[in-house]
Formats: sequence, structure tokens, C-alpha cells
Amino acid sequence: MWYTPFKSGELLLEQSPSPAVESAGGTPVLMGILVTVFVVLALLLVKNFLHVLPFLWDSVFRARGSVALENNVRVARERNQQVFVLMIPAILFIYRYRLYDARFLQSLEGNWRLAAVAGVFLAYLLLRYLMYLILKPKRRSDHYRMAHRAGFTFFILLLLPAILGVIILYFFRANDFIIKSFLYILAALTYLVFLVRKSQILSLSCNPLLTFLYLCGLEILPTGALIATAVLL
Repeated sequence: MWYTPFKSGELLLEQSPSPAVESAGGTPVLMGILVTVFVVLALLLVKNFLHVLPFLWDSVFRARGSVALENNVRVARERNQQVFVLMIPAILFIYRYRLYDARFLQSLEGNWRLAAVAGVFLAYLLLRYLMYLILKPKRRSDHYRMAHRAGFTFFILLLLPAILGVIILYFFRANDFIIKSFLYILAALTYLVFLVRKSQILSLSCNPLLTFLYLCGLEILPTGALIATAVLL
């Protein structure tokens, strides 16, 4: 018969996708939910952001800009609201571009890795707050408290250009390595300026040695612990 050369074949491939293919494809559901929540909240806080923006800008160039912000109850409250909202893109950036890529995270995928990244981020914030409580002086703590809250201001000053920069780089089809490098450099520069401003605020009521010790306990120790976990774990 004419059809004899075309024998019925046998399917040798598995009919269901392998775990590696399943984990590699698609966006985690949790990530989509967080993006939606962030967009909605960001739109609701646009007016507040425009009100706080001049105070944020002033904090970049002088230490007393942060003092003026903290002394304005309304502005400080609106700033704090923005910090909570911007935690969402911060976690998403860390997850998407593997800014924190400890070995224990590499075995996780999708929603589990995103949840783990969020846990590490919150643990870092908790450590910073615990160090703030432990080292808090019993008297003359106004400038100490202002120096701590300056971290909220510089967190916003980090995330705003980060979001804008990622959008621009993504539009021009930059690869993940370029975007990751941009975020690292931006974070390093912002953190350096923050350390300078925080030391200036602390120096308003502390001598140079005590200011240095506070910086080590409040900033260098938590950040060093975060880097150590990324390298060793």
C-alpha cells in the first residue's frame, strides 16, 4: 500500500511540561497583585507627593532640610504614607532583578521566592528599628529621632529615580544586567548621601566620636549583616 512507509509513530516526549519549564514561564500571581495595588495607591497619593516633594528636595542639599521636614507634622505624615507604598516596588525590584540573591533563594521560584524576598526586606527593616531602640539615648533624643526618620526620606529619594530609570531603560530594551547595575549604583550613591546627612543631623547634639558610633550601630551593622547573609547563606 502507498501509505506503508508512514508508520504510526510513538510520542517520546512527556505530555506534561517539566518543573523547570513551568517555573520559568509566566509572572507570579503575587507580583501582578502587588503591581496593581501599587499603581492604585500611587495614583491616590499623587497630590500628597507633590506637597512633600519640595521638602524631599531640600533634604538632599542640607541636613536642616530633614529637620524642617520632621518638624512639619503634616508633611512628615504624608512622607510616611509614601514610604509604605514605595516598599512595594522596592520588593519587586529586588525580586525581579535579583538585587539580593542569596543561595537559599535560588532554589525558590515564583510566588515563594517573592515572598522570601519580602521577608528578608522586612527583616532588614526590623533589625534597623531594633538597633534604633537599643541605642536610643534617654535624653536629648530629638535629633536622634530625626536622623532615624531621615532614612524614610532618602528611601523615597532612592525609589523615585529608580522607578523612572527602570521604566526608561526598559523602554529602550536594556538588558537585566544594565538595569541591575543602574539600581546598584543609584542605591550606593543615595546611601552615601544619606550617611552624610544623617551624620550631620546627629552632630547637632553629639560629638564626632559618638556620631561615628551611632552610624556604625544604626547603619553599618544592619547593612553589613544584610550583605553578609547574601554572601554566606
